[in-house]
Amino acid sequence: MPRLIVDLHIAPDEYQRWYRGGVQMVNAVARDGRRVNFPASSLQRFVGHDGVHGSFVILFDDHFKLIGVERLE
Repeated sequence: MPRLIVDLHIAPDEYQRWYRGGVQMVNAVARDGRRVNFPASSLQRFVGHDGVHGSFVILFDDHFKLIGVERLE
């Protein structure tokens, strides 16, 4: 199963733009240098009062369809 690791630092006001529908996709650079786009809604469970911060694993199926996002501890 393909996976990418990304480090995200998204301020609360920036995530609010996604939540309100102004922006629907997150564009990030993985640790290996590849760019990845995925739905902002997949981060909803990780949003805190300070935004979204941390390292995440983006999981894909063999056709590169998003399976899910998990926080790295």
